Amino acid sequence: MKTVKKYKIGRRLGAGVFEKCQTAKFVASEARHLKNSKNKKPKVLSGYALQFVEKQKVRFMYNISEKQFSNYIKEAVSTKAKGAVATEVLYELLENRLDNVTYRLGLAHTRRLSRQMVSHGHITVNGIKTTVPSLRVKVGDIIAVRAGSQKSPMFAEMVKKSKEYTAPNWLTFNAETLTGKVVGKPKNVDGFLDLNTVLEFYSR
Repeated sequence: MKTVKKYKIGRRLGAGVFEKCQTAKFVASEARHLKNSKNKKPKVLSGYALQFVEKQKVRFMYNISEKQFSNYIKEAVSTKAKGAVATEVLYELLENRLDNVTYRLGLAHTRRLSRQMVSHGHITVNGIKTTVPSLRVKVGDIIAVRAGSQKSPMFAEMVKKSKEYTAPNWLTFNAETLTGKVVGKPKNVDGFLDLNTVLEFYSR
């Protein structure tokens, strides 16, 4: 997806959707946009539109299809009968995708790149190479860069960059061996995603 298109989507859905929209360049672009549109009356969104925006925010952020997301929604909602909180389950389903975990470990600077890494066989789970970005990892799983891939240009500067990165507290990472481990469950604490609103959209 072109950067210009990402900027437009990021402006509509929020800077947190794309990594490229969390840069000084995007901030400058947004400032120019606000200056040019300061005399325009802001559009008031309906309840449905707000729910749709939240849904799209999640889809674009995790780079998943509507069908994949719908399946996650169904699974999360089905856990209500078991006493689980649907929003927490949904967040775990999204965060526990292998491509997202690869990104959260700092092995890629975008989720799109992490998906490519997995698809090309650069990542292993518990020592086994996998090419399925949507693979669901669990507590105790070991995620690492495949030994044969560690010398590739893609990972040449990874050790240095990884030392400057702090993984979420539900993951641990060894920058020397490019190996991470899932040690807990992810929690939606930053408030960027309103998953309750997303569930309301699908319950209509």
